[in-house]
Amino acid sequence: MAQAILEGYKVLDLSQVVAGPSVTRMMAEMGAEVIKVEIAPLGDLAHQLPYIENGRSAYYVQQNRGKKSLCLDVKSPEGKQILLDLAGKVDVLVEAFSPGAIGRLGLGYEVVSKLNPDLVMCSISAFGQSGPQAQMPGYDYIAQAYSGFTGLIGEADGSPYFPQVAFGDAATGGYALAAVMAALLHRERGGPGQYLDISLLDVYLHGNEIGIQSISASKGKLVPTRTGNQHFSVTPLGIFKGASGYLVIVALGKQWLDLCKVMGQPELGTDQRFIDNPSRVANLPAVIEIIESWLHRTGDDAEAMRQLEAGHVPFAPVLTVQQAMELPQVKHRGSVRTITDRQLGEFKVPMSPLRFSVSGDTPGLPAPFLGEHNQQILEQMLGFTNNQINELTDQGVLQSKPLAD
Repeated sequence: MAQAILEGYKVLDLSQVVAGPSVTRMMAEMGAEVIKVEIAPLGDLAHQLPYIENGRSAYYVQQNRGKKSLCLDVKSPEGKQILLDLAGKVDVLVEAFSPGAIGRLGLGYEVVSKLNPDLVMCSISAFGQSGPQAQMPGYDYIAQAYSGFTGLIGEADGSPYFPQVAFGDAATGGYALAAVMAALLHRERGGPGQYLDISLLDVYLHGNEIGIQSISASKGKLVPTRTGNQHFSVTPLGIFKGASGYLVIVALGKQWLDLCKVMGQPELGTDQRFIDNPSRVANLPAVIEIIESWLHRTGDDAEAMRQLEAGHVPFAPVLTVQQAMELPQVKHRGSVRTITDRQLGEFKVPMSPLRFSVSGDTPGLPAPFLGEHNQQILEQMLGFTNNQINELTDQGVLQSKPLAD
């Protein structure tokens, strides 16, 4: 049996909700031992997020599969010492407190790097660890609004729209994982441990594949704008109303000619109104009318999609989350899988998007209950005795929530 990619690596996770836990969840899925530190008495905020059944959050289970839970009073001297001792024995520390909070807790990089020079420490925040906005509280949607993303979503003359997914958190988790893995590789090649400062704002700005460079290079002549269901600078690239639903159609370069043939109007390929992308952008209402009229004449979205596929024109139906879960390609790749939780039973979660030809096996990966591994972690990693653990429990330094019947 192949060894799991990160087998033998130890990770201390002092993050909660999405971005930080995404990093450590993917590391757990690759075989790392992840110790999730939960601040007593409530632990990760994800415990309180829907869907909740009998006090157990499916959200928490999804984000913390394969981790071990250590629930501590981190402000107590004993709790702080436990964190310091653990930081000295792990390969990676991930934290997502407000900038400066980890230092006030006594675990700033200048401290832990002396205890463990090989440590890779990753701090995740909305705006970064320094700068005029560093101390502002922030979530995914806050960084998104500051990055210009939110301002591009919605109708031109209306309010910006609110996205229903925290993709910035998930993406930041992916970027942070890349940084952690690169730092570990650097360490394996003889380099020292190091500190990583990853911010959601940076990630969102990095996703501006057109906006920033077009504004700068054009000296402000080409500025991204909110344009509803169509792209501001490329046509056709948008959402079109079909006979019964909505389709995304993208026809770049030669694909515009292919689309004209599919619609039975090849002459549009040489029509000066649509001869190139700038012309089509200038005549966007006419392009929308032509495409949507063809969709309505076809009278059946499935037939329209069959014709678009045969004509090699990129398209997609706008699916609901439920429909996406049942997509044959999703099932083929195992992108959504059924897991079994000890309290919630079976339900589906999105799986890691990372795919390896050889990755080893990490079966089960149950999510922990609050403080479930207090004793195991302290005994095995720090050599605590039963008496010491019982005393810390009596003092409230260690806390836990028992498994439900």
